[in-house]
Amino acid sequence: MPHRPKHWPKASYDPRYDPIVDAGPGHNRDHAPTYWIGTAGTPPEDDGPVTGDIDADVVVVGSGYTGLSTAIHLAKEHGIKAHVLEANTAAWGCSTRNGGQAQISSGRLKRSEWIKRWGVDVAKGMHAEVCEAFELFNDLINSDDIDCDPQTGGHFYIAHREKVMAKLEKECGVLNDVFGYGSRMVSRDELHQNYVRDQEAHGAMWEPDGTAIHAAKLAFGYIRLARKLGAKIHTASPVMGWKTVDGVHHLTTPGGTVRARAVALATAGYTPPGLNEKTKHRLMPILSNSIVTRPLTEEEKAECGFKVKSPLTDTRTLRHYYRFLPDDRVQIGSRSAITGLDAENPKHLDLLQKGLYRKFPALEGIELDYSWWGWVDVSHDMMPRIFQPDPKKTIFYAMGYGGNGVMYSAQAGKRMAQMVAGQGKDLKLPIFTSQLPSHGILTPFRRLGQRMAYPYYYLRDEIL
Repeated sequence: MPHRPKHWPKASYDPRYDPIVDAGPGHNRDHAPTYWIGTAGTPPEDDGPVTGDIDADVVVVGSGYTGLSTAIHLAKEHGIKAHVLEANTAAWGCSTRNGGQAQISSGRLKRSEWIKRWGVDVAKGMHAEVCEAFELFNDLINSDDIDCDPQTGGHFYIAHREKVMAKLEKECGVLNDVFGYGSRMVSRDELHQNYVRDQEAHGAMWEPDGTAIHAAKLAFGYIRLARKLGAKIHTASPVMGWKTVDGVHHLTTPGGTVRARAVALATAGYTPPGLNEKTKHRLMPILSNSIVTRPLTEEEKAECGFKVKSPLTDTRTLRHYYRFLPDDRVQIGSRSAITGLDAENPKHLDLLQKGLYRKFPALEGIELDYSWWGWVDVSHDMMPRIFQPDPKKTIFYAMGYGGNGVMYSAQAGKRMAQMVAGQGKDLKLPIFTSQLPSHGILTPFRRLGQRMAYPYYYLRDEIL
């Protein structure tokens, strides 16, 4: 047998990585240069790369929030100690590139759209599911094992134009009247006086459940907890080959083959097209930019009127998500390039900065301390799936959050653990019983459609 090094050389971060074009996410690449990585402190220990053949009960592919939650709940609730395979550095993808916003949602669709798609009864079941998910998330982030700087205060869904207020009022009514939820409308004056002086805002819908967290500290807490419970996290171990023999999955990594009776896929927006046929082209990876300013002066803080540190999002289709950080900086994110090759184009950064200045004119020209981008896992019908695509094969996946995975990924991991352990028969909601949809013959033209959609979204959101 040829010698296999125990420590693979660290590869640099690749800003042009593109999950639709590239064969895989790389091998032992470093984290993106995000604010979260820059301020989280020393990363926790992991179990290093695979360095020989391993027999495992369950393999989880992907060490982000979903994969780690799956490993945590397999151990905690089912006595199964999983091996987590990560191509690069632990929590390398979405989990250290997001905006750190936990909201009472699990996909891109609003409650009224749930009713339209599935009817009231199923929509109520979905609402109960995400409420349970938020309770689970709160239990995790308030435990002694995780310290992720939670900032509570609810979620403010901010109308960026006056014409949107009527739609927000209608949605608020659906939330309260159909689901018994305690949302309420906030006027522009109240928003400015008591919460934030966003100059674009014409008002907002406030949801009681909304928590901002430190994205990397949450991921690092999950890593520590998963390993404490007995899971193994193997970094620098991309899956380079996969075959199933007599019901046993053989996953080939650079350091050895891992054999497992079940495989749980938690690769989200970084899912390689060749990983498995059941996930191939089932997601539309969308690039999102994020920036963090230098700390604000007292005068700037007064001008911007930040009195909350909980999540803020606006009502654009390609929405801005933003917040006031505990160290007096402002973070804001939104749409970015269509391809990884174009990700470094300064026009995308300029577009995001202009969005910041419209909301907070006092910050025009402010220095930026951090700028990064990452891929969002958008499903073709805007809702996630936690699913076993073939009942004859012990392969499962959880992905497709559409930018709303910070909170729901914890529950998704718990649900996938249930399925892996053979206890998912009572999970009857559509996100558990149907596969991620495909665009079929239109798959090669998805980005052409994206190029056409972005200008239309701009016209609809800003001009029409």
